Amino acid sequence: MRLVLIRHAHSQSNASGVLSGRLPNIHLSEKGIKQSQQLSERLGNFAVAQLRVSPMERCFETISPWLNDVVLKNSPDFEPIIDPSLNEVDYGDWSGKKLITLARKKEWRTVQESPSRMYFPGGEGIAQMQSRAMSVVHELAKLPDSKTAVIVSHGDVIKSIVASAVGTHLDEFQRIIIDPASVSVLDYSGIKPRVLLLNDTRAVVTDLLQAPKRSRNLLGGGAGK
Repeated sequence: MRLVLIRHAHSQSNASGVLSGRLPNIHLSEKGIKQSQQLSERLGNFAVAQLRVSPMERCFETISPWLNDVVLKNSPDFEPIIDPSLNEVDYGDWSGKKLITLARKKEWRTVQESPSRMYFPGGEGIAQMQSRAMSVVHELAKLPDSKTAVIVSHGDVIKSIVASAVGTHLDEFQRIIIDPASVSVLDYSGIKPRVLLLNDTRAVVTDLLQAPKRSRNLLGGGAGK
């Protein structure tokens, strides 16, 4: 099974430097709307077994152009799944605060250096977030090897999934960068997950997603096929 991970496009809160978390009515910025349209072209036409989307408005707005222009034209009965387990981190009392203000808090160092120990006041822990996100991944990993699933979620959620896939402790997940409207692709068809693409914001990835699965163990990187 291939898993396509998409972070929502540039949002109003990204533009204002605010940690929006799960606050309602946070939509895409003008830049984000353009990114969502470009994303539809970058993804192109490939068969998708499941599409799971965070409940936050900005995530569905990000994938809507591709869903409407490509997926539903080919499969009018296709239904995306709004999945609460892919929701943004519940930042609790930090929600709605300026990032520049939050960076002055003593807990900020924990977020950056030991995120597995961080529990946001009035919210949830980063480790809790990873656990619920991985429950979705483990469910999708049961799909046949030839299938492709798509997740549309948030930066920290996707970073936690990638960290798990490469066997990295959650405390190191800040080393991973996941930009707005980026596409990352993981392959779960082998003994261990493999990274096929990470944090791509420019390429057309249709050929990659249409290509046959790579089941062989490889030496020296990839086989170039």
